[in-house]
Amino acid sequence: MKFTIEITEEAIEDLEYFDKATRVTILDAVERQLADQPLQETRNRKPLRPGSKFNWELRVANYRVFYDVIQETVIVNVVAVGYKEHNKLYIRGQEVKL
Repeated sequence: MKFTIEITEEAIEDLEYFDKATRVTILDAVERQLADQPLQETRNRKPLRPGSKFNWELRVANYRVFYDVIQETVIVNVVAVGYKEHNKLYIRGQEVKL
């Protein structure tokens, strides 16, 4: 079953922080990785701890895509995109704690 991928306004603003080549890389990975079986844990996809700001994380090199899955309506909702440097996560240049 193919999932519809929706990107929130906040995630679009997060993507605009990156250059065009990076945006293309991230969006290609989102399409390839999340359209089918977005709830299956893989090497690049994992559920986050309960109490975290986000439910799922997709790793694309040093970039992180955070998303929720709405199974009833078959939708993957991308809610944030950030950059990971060492143990710190940055969204729009600001450090964020998960």
